[in-house]
Amino acid sequence: MHAEIIAIGDEITSGRLLDSNSQWLSLRVEELGIRVLYHATVGDELEPCADVFRRAIDRADVVVVTGGLGPTADDLTREAIAEATGRPLVLDPASLEHIRGIFARRRRDMPPRNERQALLPTGARMIPNPEGTAPGVLLEVPRTDRPPCRLFALPGVPAEMREMWHGTVAGELRQAGAGRRAVRYRQLNCFGAGESQIEAMLPDLVRRGRSPRVGINASRATIILRITAEGATDEECDAAIEPVAATIRDCLGNRVFGEGDQQLQDVLVELLRQRRRTLAVVEWGTAGLVNHWLGTAAGAGGPFLGGLVVADKAALPTALDVSADLVERHGSVSAETARAMAEHCRRRFGADYALSIGPFPPLDPKASEPASFFVAFVGPNGVVAHEFPYAGHPELLPILGAKRALNVARLALGAVET
Repeated sequence: MHAEIIAIGDEITSGRLLDSNSQWLSLRVEELGIRVLYHATVGDELEPCADVFRRAIDRADVVVVTGGLGPTADDLTREAIAEATGRPLVLDPASLEHIRGIFARRRRDMPPRNERQALLPTGARMIPNPEGTAPGVLLEVPRTDRPPCRLFALPGVPAEMREMWHGTVAGELRQAGAGRRAVRYRQLNCFGAGESQIEAMLPDLVRRGRSPRVGINASRATIILRITAEGATDEECDAAIEPVAATIRDCLGNRVFGEGDQQLQDVLVELLRQRRRTLAVVEWGTAGLVNHWLGTAAGAGGPFLGGLVVADKAALPTALDVSADLVERHGSVSAETARAMAEHCRRRFGADYALSIGPFPPLDPKASEPASFFVAFVGPNGVVAHEFPYAGHPELLPILGAKRALNVARLALGAVET
């Protein structure tokens, strides 16, 4: 089975509201083994909505719609379903009783316009909404030479939509045959190479049509590989995923830093905890981003002692006791300054290790070669500075710089014997 998720509302098409419902529903639908092939978003107009529904019914076996079930004039989902399927709206007594009951329970008079929420296309069933006044719609639409399309319309209120999914929709789909095969995922997170480089390093793993399926995407300078397997049981899926994950790790080596929701800062904090070591950070170009990430990482309080943020070379002598003469000789953007920042930060905090991120150079997109910035890491065995190109989209550069710094510390700690 294939599915389409549709979000209704001018607030979404205008960009005023982020459509998190479609993301949540896609995850739930795929957990049942149904591949989501389409997402659609449409504004509050009858004919465009009906047109989107017609297309979805034709090309998807399961259609899940959110939004447009309220009592106001711009809530047109019921009318659009009726228009798309040629089924007139009729008053559903059970839906009307439910709506009246909600108002009575809240000790409020029901406005007459709420009665329109009890209208259903002919042949449709109500999806109960225990906490809201908008019952959902469940309709099977016959199709020539194919199984019927199952259409589910749910409110746009996330809490109501999720409760109705668990209470009704998931069970209906299981009765229709979904969920009989297990679907399992594993996400590997990578850093240290671009998306196309990562794909080129893998032996045809991202090819469409292979099983298990491997998808690749970039998110805030992290490359994510998602392995999806289907099978009779969870164990069968896991057995299919494991050799693929092992191949990815063999091909990418230490570019794979974690799984699932793990971020670089989480992995770094865990390495520090395992080695019973502490870390302090001083940063300039990244303006506190590394300190923030480490400070909010789970369990960071023990291994991460704290850090400093500087914004001008004038702060270095007083904040870190870094010689102004050293900065004048070598420049703010230099390996020498980054090393001095790391060494003095380590002494100030009494940490086992310290990480420094120097200032960023001016960004010149027209330069033949990008300028560099420097990251330094110091520990009991000395201090090492790393040079990185300062190139990329301006909005992404602070994030990329912060992750490069965390990765320097991760790789250095990973090379230390436990």
